[in-house]
Amino acid sequence: MILKDRLAFVTGAGSGIGRAGALAMAREGALVVVTDRDGAAARAVAAEIAAAGGRAEAQAVDVADDAALTEAIAGTAARHGRLDILHSHAGVQVSGGLAEASVQEMDLSWRLNVRAHFVAAKAALGPMRAQRRGSIIVTASNSGVQYDRGMIAYCTTKHAAIAMVRQIAVDHARDGIRCNALCPGFVDTPFNAGFQAQMGGRAALENYVAETIPMGRWGSVDEIAEAILYLASDRSAFMTGHALVIDGAESL
Repeated sequence: MILKDRLAFVTGAGSGIGRAGALAMAREGALVVVTDRDGAAARAVAAEIAAAGGRAEAQAVDVADDAALTEAIAGTAARHGRLDILHSHAGVQVSGGLAEASVQEMDLSWRLNVRAHFVAAKAALGPMRAQRRGSIIVTASNSGVQYDRGMIAYCTTKHAAIAMVRQIAVDHARDGIRCNALCPGFVDTPFNAGFQAQMGGRAALENYVAETIPMGRWGSVDEIAEAILYLASDRSAFMTGHALVIDGAESL
């Protein structure tokens, strides 16, 4: 198992990609701390891991609460004496261009898609520095390497998240800490509500996926989970500061 005896902390793990990554890391031997704003969802995923023979803990954590997020990560590291993997996944998707998106929506996007990743990485830095190793994975998006029409808040913050990942990577490479951005394209989860609204409904979104993405299909959460395993494990030991785009060539 490629993550045997490692400790992983995951935000936004109650559903979708976060859940799939948590399940995959547990299958590969990690003890996974499953967190989500919805505590019941986090507990359900932890129970699913336990039922499959893995190890997990669950916590209700709202990443918009700086103190709660910091305490959850620091408390996990103190309780277990280590922190090997941080997957800072929770985020928000707000549709609308400059004319439509409100200042409040931009502020929310910044708080969840950039600031929360900063707070989480800062909390993980101490324990990872102490053990001279660690992998920080920040979920950005392929919207961070291209420009989606009518999605100003989402694209702006996803570009910023990738820039922050690269800065963390160069600043802390000699501490043994790697930091990479996970950049999925269209994966069929409820997170796409913003794009669906912006495109005019489910049928239009399905048509976009079929006609515009070169591979002509959605990605699956399990495909993204494989990338999470790669970034979390020593298989990517010489990779840091990278934006790993998995989008069926949509951004090309």
